[in-house]
Amino acid sequence: MRILIRGAAVIRRPEEGVIPKADVAIEGRRYAAVVEGGGIEGGFDRVIDGEGKLLIPGLVNAHTHLAMTLFRGFADDLPLMSWLEDRIWPAEKELTAQDVYWFSLLGLGEMIRSGTTAFADMYFFMEEVAAAVEEAGLRALLSYGIIAPTPAQAESELKRAEGFVRGWDGRAEGRIRAALSPHAPYTCGPEVWKEAAALAKELRVPIHTHLAETKEEVDRFVAEHGKTPALWLEELGVFAVPVIAAHCVHLSEKDMEILAAHSASAVHCPSSNAKLACGIAPVAELLSLGVNVALGTDGAGSAGDLDMMEEMRLAALFAKLKAGDPEALPAPQALAVATWRGAQALGQGKEWGTIEEGRRADGVLVSLKGAHLCPGHSPISDLVYAAHASDVVGVFVDGRPLLLDGELLTLDEEAVKAKCRELARRFR
Repeated sequence: MRILIRGAAVIRRPEEGVIPKADVAIEGRRYAAVVEGGGIEGGFDRVIDGEGKLLIPGLVNAHTHLAMTLFRGFADDLPLMSWLEDRIWPAEKELTAQDVYWFSLLGLGEMIRSGTTAFADMYFFMEEVAAAVEEAGLRALLSYGIIAPTPAQAESELKRAEGFVRGWDGRAEGRIRAALSPHAPYTCGPEVWKEAAALAKELRVPIHTHLAETKEEVDRFVAEHGKTPALWLEELGVFAVPVIAAHCVHLSEKDMEILAAHSASAVHCPSSNAKLACGIAPVAELLSLGVNVALGTDGAGSAGDLDMMEEMRLAALFAKLKAGDPEALPAPQALAVATWRGAQALGQGKEWGTIEEGRRADGVLVSLKGAHLCPGHSPISDLVYAAHASDVVGVFVDGRPLLLDGELLTLDEEAVKAKCRELARRFR
């Protein structure tokens, strides 16, 4: 399909600022041309009016648990370990494949509506998540969440995780990639981590995990092991493969240096970490040390929603509070964290994440017509500090429209919501 977006303002990549008006041509799955001032002619299958709209790279949710839309509002106002051990983990034992499929569809619709084009997910029944992704049309890095504190549990958990990677990596015309996900240093023993790292190297996939989310978690780990979780993982050889480390709230300076030395990515989840009172990740410091920082929502059970527009704004605001510096994480850098840095975290930074000729055509059209985006002195600042998910009017992945004029094109949203309400009754 050949698509022309005519006359939109365009952000090719955040560091380059805004092109006030351009024509953008998509041919098949890739951007074919970006012409400042417009003027592209020729036959197109679809021409989209970009007047009064801003075309940006797709937002990347680099850490979430998609099917936990089921647990939105289910266990609020609790500390992390009580939230997990008393409410979430017992409920998750009752999950079925059907639950995960339908609540994944619910989350996918929510993400499309808020401008997300790619995400990294770790959960259970991942074949169902993958089937939902294939249907909805997004791009994803998916992994089965391994929980194996003892060697006896390791074999079956790793086998299940490996089976998913071998069965799904590269599916959906390459939109689905796979990873290995030992849940966290405190839920998986050293044998699991060593074997997971070796397997990830063999399969050429990254590791996606949770790291240093709460002070209590880190203090307990140091008391038991005599070292921080990051240092422990380094000594086990885990950072010999690409690592996506979610949260990274309570890192020592040495921990941050470890992430930088091994080109690991840290994923900041501001809403979830604020709601659970975990703290604020040292985003400005991580970036200054050369760590790739991406942005995620975490699951809706802790974050409340999957709105990456909101996460981007909070990331910028929280970084300033954490650093005590209003210049920390300025708007263009916040947008980079939400876009191309997320693509880099997912291992696809050379393929997509910016609007450039030859790149995969993942993009989002944002309406600039709202009163809250007027008078429009700085579209990038307005996007980060003032825009809402409701301003998203178009979403494309691999050149395929998933949302146009506010209408979801790949999902029957009302049917999905009805089914999810029915399934959720078991969990009250």
